[in-house]
Amino acid sequence: QRRSMEILETLGLGDKANAYSRTLSGGMRRRLLIAKALVHQPPILVLDEPTAGVDIELRHQLWTYVRALNKQGVTIVLTTHYLEEAQALCDRIAIIDHGDLVICDDTPKLLSLLDSKTLLLRPDTTLSEVPAGLESYHTTLQSDGRLALTFNPREKTALQVLDDVRQKNISIADLETEGTNLEDVFMKLTGSQTPPNQAG
Repeated sequence: QRRSMEILETLGLGDKANAYSRTLSGGMRRRLLIAKALVHQPPILVLDEPTAGVDIELRHQLWTYVRALNKQGVTIVLTTHYLEEAQALCDRIAIIDHGDLVICDDTPKLLSLLDSKTLLLRPDTTLSEVPAGLESYHTTLQSDGRLALTFNPREKTALQVLDDVRQKNISIADLETEGTNLEDVFMKLTGSQTPPNQAG
């Protein structure tokens, strides 16, 4: 009984311990199904869209719990449309598009397929357009005023890209880099323009 209550608390259902399942919302019923599966401490746990319909705070609580289970030796098979969730939780990822298996590989190998990074720069002054001479980086001017430059880290370092920008007499107030994420890989491999969690 203590384990059952612990699981319910973790899944945000502690205050519903004495409620009938038919009175729960759809999201709560989904979490209740997960709780029922966890009570018997299975060696393999299959989670089908476990965080669909839950808020961000609870989603991250579930992520923490899933990681803890995995560290305890539980093998977890997860299906999800949230690519950031797969990237954060999974050691190995299979991408399925319209019922076809596109690829299955270790997460780091998948993320290395595009081998690109983005350098986000905030100029000291407001720009109205992309400065000339930065076309090779597929540079775009974002709505927040930052310049986004894409480069291959095997060919250039971020410092070399930054030097190229400074040679255009652009002073930089702030910068950050972004690596490839699973959404980029998914859209590249499937030819899709829309991530699966945004598809209709």
